[in-house]
Amino acid sequence: MKIGVVGTGEMGLAMAGHMLEKGLEVSAFDVSDERVAAAEARGIASKRSLDELARSADVFVLVVATNQQVIDVCEELAVKAADDALIVVAATISPETMRDLGPHLKAKGKRLVDAPVVYGAAGARSGTLLSLCGGTEEDVERVRPALMSYSRDVVHVGPLGAGQIAKSCNNLLHWIHCVANFETLLIAKRYGIDAQRMREILLACPGTNGTLARWDSTRFTWQEKDMDVTLELAQKAGLMLPLAGQVDQIIKTLKADDVKALLYGPEATYLGRTVRPLAPSEGGLA
Repeated sequence: MKIGVVGTGEMGLAMAGHMLEKGLEVSAFDVSDERVAAAEARGIASKRSLDELARSADVFVLVVATNQQVIDVCEELAVKAADDALIVVAATISPETMRDLGPHLKAKGKRLVDAPVVYGAAGARSGTLLSLCGGTEEDVERVRPALMSYSRDVVHVGPLGAGQIAKSCNNLLHWIHCVANFETLLIAKRYGIDAQRMREILLACPGTNGTLARWDSTRFTWQEKDMDVTLELAQKAGLMLPLAGQVDQIIKTLKADDVKALLYGPEATYLGRTVRPLAPSEGGLA
């Protein structure tokens, strides 16, 4: 199996590195010369164009950012990659895009799997991502060795698009938890209890969640994109998700620095208001 990785940003570079370390034959391409250089420094063979990469692999792992980037790369690989080449979309995109690309690529003799990942940059660095896959069982099994090189597990969710829907479900819970965690710890901080200490206590309580355990590393980078995909899915399915709608609005106001201030600073800011611990005379704890 010869693997071509498209996109060597933080996630793609780490994933390609794990493939290389597991003995797989890997090459990579990125539109950024700086990222190409980073791949070369990691020992990964780099290609100077997508055309060159297309001729050097039979499995392609796409770690790009947007729907349009996935479409553009797939269009070129559909023409230039060998027959029966398999394209793995590890990016988070619209399930509808995946479903549309499937028959288009099949008509050109190519195969497609959607395999978005969870556990973020930390999981990519440690090789403990979870790959949520959509596609035929045969195609998922074909690429399982490559995906397992950077994943704790490879889960076949269903047909094309199912992996993206599973990722959206995870994302919705993650951002809901971010808002819930912030409001919960804000209560503790307001009453003079150290928020980081309360976080540690809550990790041992039934109300804990995975997001709270990794909250120090949540970057608040993709929340707007993630929630847009989720709400679009709900709208097209005729679902009423009022909580998701509120979270969509609130999460856009939060940043990683806000969490840092809440956990470790003397005061926090939420929805435009500064929150400080109450003095004992105001009802705070003595």
